Amino acid sequence: MDTSFTDRQWPSADGLTLRFREYGSASDRPPVICLHGLTRNARDFEDLAPHIAAQGWRVLVPSTRGRGDSDYSEHSESYTLPTYVGDLLALLEQERIERFVAIGTSMGGLMTMLLAQAQPERIAGAVLNDIGPVLETEGLDTIKSYVGQGRSFPTWMHAARGLEEVHGASFPAYDIQDWIAMAKRVMTLSSSGRIVFDYDMKLAEPILASPEAAAPVDLWPAFRALADKPLLLLRGELSTLLSATSFTEMQEEAPTAESAVIPQVGHAPTLDEPEARAAIDRLLARVA
Repeated sequence: MDTSFTDRQWPSADGLTLRFREYGSASDRPPVICLHGLTRNARDFEDLAPHIAAQGWRVLVPSTRGRGDSDYSEHSESYTLPTYVGDLLALLEQERIERFVAIGTSMGGLMTMLLAQAQPERIAGAVLNDIGPVLETEGLDTIKSYVGQGRSFPTWMHAARGLEEVHGASFPAYDIQDWIAMAKRVMTLSSSGRIVFDYDMKLAEPILASPEAAAPVDLWPAFRALADKPLLLLRGELSTLLSATSFTEMQEEAPTAESAVIPQVGHAPTLDEPEARAAIDRLLARVA
């Protein structure tokens, strides 16, 4: 499978240079845009994106401001969902994209719901990966316990062990090679030679200061804006952010959506799991 991509950029309204990876080529289908989680970046989809592109789709994978190769903002208050959605709209404008299929993990799913509420005609289909209108306190508290901590490590093995200490309960089946692979997605080698997380530590400030920065109080209207579209709902079996009860309520609100629970995984599935990959393929077949 061809895993090559073009590294491209777009400007934000406040002057940042943001980066995205482009896989595949334009066709008569709407493109697929993969949106990562809070502390992640475009590398999260380095296996899924070429898999989708090989089926004839154009795939765009942005790194949100403050992550990966995208510029960091001097103003931590810009690290909020409305700004991220504004940045996404700027990308759509540059690329002249009227409609697209959104694959949103966690924060990326929140962005998808908010955009659907504001401009529902933009969304041709969507995958919400371990995220919904209700965020459980336990899961939010876990995120707050590690976001913005700024740890560094001398080797990739140490980095992998550090991730396992924090996220081991969410991925109990992982071996050391899995943890190293995750480390190489979420971390980078710094100029000092230490391995560090590949995001701006200041992005934690709005979240720690105000619960509303993590997600608006009532997201049900935003979720309902997706209910009549081709929709895939995914939940990690061990997730503490998206409860089984909320997941059931989402299925009731969107009865035509496909849903799947990914076994032995918490927050959030990587979308490389066979169950997730097969469900995404079926969703894309519905859109095509």
